[in-house]
Amino acid sequence: MSIYEEKQIGLLHSLQNANLTKFREAFLDLHPYDQASFFKELEKEEQELVFHFLAPEEIAELFEHLEMEDRDYQELFARLLPSYVADIFTHMSADDAADILNALNKEQAISYIALMSVEAASNVKALMDYEEDTAGSIMTLEYVSLYSHMTVSAAMSLLKMEAPNAETIYYIYVVDELKALVGVVSLRNLIISDDNTLIADIMNDSVYSVSVSQTREDAARKMRDYDFLALPVVDFQERLLGIITIDDIVDVLEEEASDDYSKFAAVSNMDFVDQHPFSAAKKRLPWLIILLFLGMFTASLIGRFEETLSKVSILAVFIPLIAGMAGNTGTQALAVAVRGIATGDLEKESKLKLIIREAGTGLITGGVCGILITFVIYIWKGNIYLGLLVGASILGTLIVATIAGSIIPIVMNKLKIDPAVASGPFITTLNDIISILIYFGMATMFMRFLTS
Repeated sequence: MSIYEEKQIGLLHSLQNANLTKFREAFLDLHPYDQASFFKELEKEEQELVFHFLAPEEIAELFEHLEMEDRDYQELFARLLPSYVADIFTHMSADDAADILNALNKEQAISYIALMSVEAASNVKALMDYEEDTAGSIMTLEYVSLYSHMTVSAAMSLLKMEAPNAETIYYIYVVDELKALVGVVSLRNLIISDDNTLIADIMNDSVYSVSVSQTREDAARKMRDYDFLALPVVDFQERLLGIITIDDIVDVLEEEASDDYSKFAAVSNMDFVDQHPFSAAKKRLPWLIILLFLGMFTASLIGRFEETLSKVSILAVFIPLIAGMAGNTGTQALAVAVRGIATGDLEKESKLKLIIREAGTGLITGGVCGILITFVIYIWKGNIYLGLLVGASILGTLIVATIAGSIIPIVMNKLKIDPAVASGPFITTLNDIISILIYFGMATMFMRFLTS
């Protein structure tokens, strides 16, 4: 048993026996993430005891690491006094409080904001006004800024006063009299500089920022590319509004990865793994119905070549092989294109270059697989023409599948549709249709060689 597990058992024992002093001492000694993990595992009655044992400011840090479904937050807060919940939000970081309040229904959120301190409520409302997927929605207002005309001595005095409430102080952003962002200075440079040195003389005026209306993905991409721990957020006049810290960007990247993965699987949201079966079915049915009709279209295509199949029944054996190869190749090309769009790498290179590269990849992989399957079928069935037909079909379908897999997400992105919606099942079904047309079209054209 690990030390953490032993602590959990001890905590639970102290909680159940209402040993206030022992519980508080052990619980507050835990990292907030461990506090949140412990809290989530408790029964409702035990969670209520935790609220009785801890002050709102002690609970606030726990809630900054607590991840729950929207409805769970609503049920949890409904069991508490509104003033107690408002005090929790008051002591939380404004960005984290805004995230949770956005998860509540509008009436609940408004009632809690009305009970918060004026300054905290103002900060939270300011963040809640930004659209969910923008940089403004994930920035924090707890930061320290310096004026360029300040001395290092004055800056250090200000830093000592404001640092306890700031998200980070490793990099401090510098503004002018109009609050416009003009530079950045590191804590290291502040410490080693002479007290009478002006901030303007030691700051780096080549400072990167992100607009408050840009997407969260743009901010994440910039922080990733430049290895920033924080990124300033500015308005259209370059005035500093807040900063985005690395912990928020990690959350964004995780959410985007989960969202893209769920869309690839044609599932609307992978986070709701514990939802009711009817709710899950409701979210998945639209995609499945579309794919069902596309599958029916594929079946009707095969029906059109019934005469070809009746003359050379062996053709049916290779339908799954060709369709499967096309679907797999198309999905691989799709993944490359979607990843390029998501990371911004595709913006740095020509879209035509990507399509040509994928077509070349399809040509090489199709050629190798086509030659290989030709010899395998010739050895297996003793019919070189059948081998050439299947090999040529695989070559053609793999080229078309890779091109389709790369073009579709690019077109969707151009039409302002999330390219991840061009999911694997959709591409697979589409390539089934293409592969059937190529395979049976070629089989019909060269029927006399197959029946001789």
